Parts: sequence; C-alpha cells; structure tokens
Amino acid sequence: MAENTATEAPAKKGKLKLIIMLVIIIILAVGLSVVGTLWFLGGGLPGADDAETTTSAEPAFVASSYTEIEKALVTTVQAQGRQRYAQVYVSFEAKDPAALAAADVHMPLIRSQLVMVLGSSDFMQLQTPEGRQTLADSMLQTVNQVLEQEGEPAIDRVLFRNFVVQ
Repeated sequence: MAENTATEAPAKKGKLKLIIMLVIIIILAVGLSVVGTLWFLGGGLPGADDAETTTSAEPAFVASSYTEIEKALVTTVQAQGRQRYAQVYVSFEAKDPAALAAADVHMPLIRSQLVMVLGSSDFMQLQTPEGRQTLADSMLQTVNQVLEQEGEPAIDRVLFRNFVVQ
C-alpha cells in the first residue's frame, strides 16, 4: 500500500499543473480577445492616451438619431374629377437629439401642419419619385419652421416609412 500512495502523489501534481496551465491559457485568451475587440472597434486600449485623437482637427462623427410619427398622416389630395387619398408614415432624422426631443414635444402642431402640406399636394405629382422628394422637402421646411418658431433646433431630414396614394 505504501508503494501505491507514492505513485499517486506525482500523478496528482501532474494533474494540478495541467489544470493551472489551462486556467492561465483561458484567462490570457479572454484578455487578448477583449483587448483585440476594443482595438478593432476603434476605442483603442483602455487607459492608453492617443495623442493623434486629441489633436486631430477633424470633427468627431456624430450618428443620426430618428423619431417617428406613430400614426399615419391621412388626408385627401388634389386630383382632377375624383377624390383621392394619401397615407404617409413619417420619420424625422437629426444629428442633434435635442431637435428630435423638441419635435416630440411639439408633435401635435407639427402633425397638423404636415397634414395641410400633404393635403395641398397634387395626386399626379405624388405618383413620381420627384414629386415625393418635393413633398419630403416641403415637409422638412414646414417642420423646421415650427421648431424655429418655438426656439428649438432644426431636424435634418423627413423620411417616408410607407407612402400610399389611391
């Protein structure tokens, strides 16, 4: 029996060394993957002071944000001889989140003005991409006029999520 316990001790030490080595390798792999991810996503290394970034003359990229008018704008449109309808789902784009927050606050007034703009549109013009772009430009101008009157920042674009005329 004494001989049996003497051979078990080196085997346990070998297994313990193997486990410790595996744990160290796993910790290194996780750490390197985190550092690599941060590096490739452009964040750099945590705590590293990048002189190029702080002295760069280029403005930082600002992503656009969006808000939407939840319910569709529905109204009759100008047509010869028949009553025609338009249904438009609208979103707003801006780089300044304050502009979108202001649009949300003043949404009833904006919605009313946009229904008037849509209602004064010509049915045949709304059938063409150019006519829809003209409508989007008119809507942008209308929204920004409302925001300007309220002393708020302007939005950048009006986007159509869905556009139906019949």
